Amino acid sequence: MLHDHAGWVAVAAIVLVLLLALGAAGWAAGRTRGGGGAHRARRWGRRPHRNDFRPEGAVSEDSPRRRAAIIVNPTKFDHLAAVQARVTRQVVEHGWAEPLFFETTAKDPGGGQARAALEAKVDLVCPLGGDGTVRAVAEALVGSDTPIGLLPGGTGNLLARNLGLPFDNLDDALRVALTGQNKRIDVGRLTVDVSGEDEQPHQHVFLVMAGFGFDAAIMADAPEKLKARVGPAAYLVSGTRNLRGPQFKVRVRIDDGEEFSRRTRTVVVGNVGKLLGGLVLLPDAEADDGHLDAVILSPTGIVAWGAVAARLVTQRRKGHERVDHHTCREIKVRADRPQEAQVDGDTIGKARAISAEVVPAALVVRVGSAH
Repeated sequence: MLHDHAGWVAVAAIVLVLLLALGAAGWAAGRTRGGGGAHRARRWGRRPHRNDFRPEGAVSEDSPRRRAAIIVNPTKFDHLAAVQARVTRQVVEHGWAEPLFFETTAKDPGGGQARAALEAKVDLVCPLGGDGTVRAVAEALVGSDTPIGLLPGGTGNLLARNLGLPFDNLDDALRVALTGQNKRIDVGRLTVDVSGEDEQPHQHVFLVMAGFGFDAAIMADAPEKLKARVGPAAYLVSGTRNLRGPQFKVRVRIDDGEEFSRRTRTVVVGNVGKLLGGLVLLPDAEADDGHLDAVILSPTGIVAWGAVAARLVTQRRKGHERVDHHTCREIKVRADRPQEAQVDGDTIGKARAISAEVVPAALVVRVGSAH
């Protein structure tokens, strides 16, 4: 009994470290989006320069009044009118015109509102919601010159954390968005092949990470009622239920290299590497390096999961057969049976094959002057 108890304590520790970091973003995104859905393939233009630093936000007395669009997820706030008034007051105090407000819906989590903001020729688009809202807005802005300003409204706020931006204070984040500089960052483009036969593949933008296997299964299996009651802790239940699951076989191709095989539990591809709780899943990942980073995790049991967790916490990248890191421009993964997939915490269903490609310098983000 003592051995069993210790084993489950280890399980809980591993899940809390590995999964609350991943799952909290999924919970926030799920509440933002009202669930993930497949999208038809589309094209995104590649930008010629990685970074574009300009003091875009500062305005002088004789400059035309700029206008921002605030795309807000109303489910995130108990007193939405008060939040809008607070945002409006600060925007005007910084010399900008009163902002345009758009509210997301379950059917349109931010993309349509972002396109409407572009049509209104605003100078800045700010999603105010969770990571799902950020991703939906960013997808509409990819390839444009209009910057996105990151305002905290969710649990994860993972892109802001990775870029060193304010992620837990709305006033600080709004100040950076209004007065900061522009920085071009990469995005990931995930192609999902449900059948494995290249029939009508779907494409999704991701800003943080996409996953295939264990991590996505945890997000998909977390009980909805429990998530509503206890939030990210619901992933502990799902994680323990999935922790002892079997490996699956994948064939992987990195860029133009030779295809290789692995037996694995999960494959995670990231544009950035930091998660919640100080965990760095992809130590080499940078948002503007023109590459993606990937990790293939292949534990065979609870003890092996402990070794994997220790490896990730110490950020060691080499010398462990169950933690396999790669840096690439493109990665293709084909599984021997369907696996759950996720983008930035949104589950998107099962697939037999995925491929992820970096789109360099595709998104303009407003950052502080120190970047």
